[in-house]
Amino acid sequence: MIRIHWIIGLFLIFSLPAKAQEKKWTLGDCINYAVANNLGLKRQILQTETAEAAFIKSKMDVLPSLNLGSDARLGFGRSVDPVTNLITFKQNISNSYSLNTNLQLFNGFTTLNSISANKFMLKAGLESEKIARNLLIAEILDIYYQVLYARGLESASKVQLELSEKQQFRIVKLVETGKEALSKQYEIESQVSSDRLAYTIAHNSASQALTSMKQMLQLSPGTDFDIAVPDLDNILIDDQTYNTDSIYKIAANILPRLKAIEYELHASEKQISAAKGAVAPSLSVGGSVYTGYYKILGSDIEEQVSFSTQLKNNNSQALYLSLNIPIFNNYITGRNIRTAKIRKNDAALKLEQEKNSLFSEIENACLDYNRGRDEFMAARSNFEFNRKSFSAVEKKFETGLVDVTDYSAAKTTLFRAETEALRTKLQLIIRQITIRFYMTGEYENTILN
Repeated sequence: MIRIHWIIGLFLIFSLPAKAQEKKWTLGDCINYAVANNLGLKRQILQTETAEAAFIKSKMDVLPSLNLGSDARLGFGRSVDPVTNLITFKQNISNSYSLNTNLQLFNGFTTLNSISANKFMLKAGLESEKIARNLLIAEILDIYYQVLYARGLESASKVQLELSEKQQFRIVKLVETGKEALSKQYEIESQVSSDRLAYTIAHNSASQALTSMKQMLQLSPGTDFDIAVPDLDNILIDDQTYNTDSIYKIAANILPRLKAIEYELHASEKQISAAKGAVAPSLSVGGSVYTGYYKILGSDIEEQVSFSTQLKNNNSQALYLSLNIPIFNNYITGRNIRTAKIRKNDAALKLEQEKNSLFSEIENACLDYNRGRDEFMAARSNFEFNRKSFSAVEKKFETGLVDVTDYSAAKTTLFRAETEALRTKLQLIIRQITIRFYMTGEYENTILN
């Protein structure tokens, strides 16, 4: 008798690890491998690291700058002797050293606001990482569902073929003994041929679905890959009705897709303040130390002051305070302020749009789950009735009370009922996982725990 309880397993429970040479991938294995190796996710992580580098750089802008410089030059023709301050036409060499420092005291709080803006952008980047990871897991979950469903169809088709082959063997023996007409053998052979074709198609579909999962995981060519199929009986279906408003209130506070936009909105507000800072006067303080060496070249030149003595004698220091008051800069500041305001308005609209989209998704998910649960209960009941009906038809067929056509029709009806029960249960599991994701914010918390 056809059984589907071993066809598809619970997504939420890990299978025990198999032997190395017989290892099959659970859903958890697929997720963990993809999160660790997916190239798209790695690129998203690099973008977050870029945001982190920008944040660190903005913090370093509050520190003073310090630069050491040196130059050497060979002079020809007319020049000024820095020792005598007289004009000379003799060939000479000079070498100078300088140390400069500068500290920004005030710039309209542009630096502080830039630090805050980059901090929010870093937080947005971290949330974007979670978004990319959740999207990746959702894709894996979808393909994993397709693989399991294809495997279920393949297994059910194989059982259908085995049932037909069993009846073919029985009828052939009866024909050989003259208890059945040869035409009945032809009918059952036709049915076996049809079932074998259906099984071949289902087998190829399962193989293609498995290949899609392997490609999704970006496994190396030639890597042996197969999925583990846990026990269907361990799947728990929630016997409750989900409320859209209550789930949305939870999701709106925890989902990274909203948090990322909120951080972008906060960053854009700080960017406006940073742009406005360019309107205010800026004040900076600095200092420098300078020394140098000069020598006239030629054989007839009298002895000159030594290198070390000149460096000591030519040493000079300076402190300065610089004030810059912006008056007109070709509307650069005004343009930057307006651009920052546009980005803020766009982020605000994007947030509202995402909230509306999220509410619609949650509403549809709740309705789909509630409807899907009723469909599954009806499909499971229909399968049980058809299983009993087929058992009765099978016994009548073996006693000659029904012909091959009626037997084939009953077997086909049972196959459809079985696959429909499989489809509705898998679909219900996916919808249940989706709703739990809205309530936790991460698929890992829903699937792997």
